[in-house]
Amino acid sequence: MSATLEAFKIRAEAVSAEVHRFAGRTEALAFVLGFLQETGVSDAPGCGAVWAAGTFLDGAEREALRSQVPGLEFNVTQAASAASRVGISQLDWAIAGTGTLVQDATAVDKRLVSTLPPIHIALLGTERILADMGSVLERLRPEQINYISFITGPSRTADIERVLTIGVHGPGRLIIVVVDSFDQVPS
Repeated sequence: MSATLEAFKIRAEAVSAEVHRFAGRTEALAFVLGFLQETGVSDAPGCGAVWAAGTFLDGAEREALRSQVPGLEFNVTQAASAASRVGISQLDWAIAGTGTLVQDATAVDKRLVSTLPPIHIALLGTERILADMGSVLERLRPEQINYISFITGPSRTADIERVLTIGVHGPGRLIIVVVDSFDQVPS
């Protein structure tokens, strides 16, 4: 494991994120689908999952995925996201020094799936893990990006009587799926 990936994993897990690494998309997709099934994602009210657009699913047969996990939706709306158990999105970068995920969240669907459901699954290419904030800032293009999200662990607050509470202002659980190669097309 590279030093950058190891540093990211240590820091992300220190803030209660769960980090899983896979060689390719096929293995990562199998993990995500298994997780959705184990978590009870279904077409029952409040039990669905929403998956925002991203290159991870390029070439994948979405109907086949829906048949494996009833309740999995690729048409992301505010209502569907608010009523879902799990949101899935692809992240653009990660910062090893802080365990932080960074996302160009200009597309509303990415914001919805990463903030409204109680569980967020974040997909990330291993090569997108950078050492520090400066490395990320060098890659940002303000003329192309209108909204950047920085995600460090599950949502947490201590503004109520200074008692730490998880999941009040966003997902209470963050699962990070790091993929070494997005080249394999999931079936």
